[in-house]
Amino acid sequence: MRKTHPRYTVTVVVVLCGSTLLLFAQGAAQRPTGEELRRGANLLAYRDYSDEDPMPLVQKYEGLRVTDVLDAMQAIGLQDIGMMNHEIRPLWRDTTEALSHRIYGVAVTYQYLPTNKPQAGKVSYEEFRKWHSHWYGTYAPELFKNVLRPGTVVVIDAQGIENTGFIGSNNALGWKSLGMAGAITNGCCRDTDELILQKIPVYSKYQGGGTRPGRIEAGSINRPVTVGGVLVRPGDMVVADGDGVIVVPREHAERVAEIAWDIAKGDKAGRRKLYEKMDMAPDATVK
Repeated sequence: MRKTHPRYTVTVVVVLCGSTLLLFAQGAAQRPTGEELRRGANLLAYRDYSDEDPMPLVQKYEGLRVTDVLDAMQAIGLQDIGMMNHEIRPLWRDTTEALSHRIYGVAVTYQYLPTNKPQAGKVSYEEFRKWHSHWYGTYAPELFKNVLRPGTVVVIDAQGIENTGFIGSNNALGWKSLGMAGAITNGCCRDTDELILQKIPVYSKYQGGGTRPGRIEAGSINRPVTVGGVLVRPGDMVVADGDGVIVVPREHAERVAEIAWDIAKGDKAGRRKLYEKMDMAPDATVK
């Protein structure tokens, strides 16, 4: 059964525009009680898709371009929604027909926050290593690893932190071994030469940065975040390629995929004719 965060109500509004009938499902969170407000409450209503296998949806998007999805979003009234700003760019781009830098997956979100705890200070290297390890295990663990599976994308909200590498060659390879399709952050990725050699799709705002201890702490897992100026909720569909990153609200994902494929097939057919006219060998993008 699908759950909601928080309690979720749905209002259906019918709007008649010309000859087009538009249905809008608007989620509204019920007002928290006084006790819930004191303890803290998530106010943005969204469905919980964590019990669903993401792969059936992902397979409907595989092969689409960001531009196909962007145009399909516009076709259903979501123009200029979901496209991350152009600061979030691919670390590398595949120039073969495989186009393995592309990402298709549902979002697993994680948020890190700047710490207010002191740094290690001047200690022996042995003491530093203990402090360093303790920080990773206690204050900045990668708990999202526990929910990664094929068809998921790690989306990390770095909260404007520029001095820390959130994605590196070692941890990203571990995520990939669990089925992760790629990683996206508005922070830094590091060990970039190795990430490129390992062919792990990473989209980030910055490159470089130090380790987490003394810099950041984990804030939340699978809660709404903002990355690249876009709201990303756990379970939303994410597509990334050389043109950037687009996030499709999960409630619209099925319809967007249908329209995007109609757009993509039209583009393929048109370019295929031009390939033939120009005596160019067809590649995977026109087949």
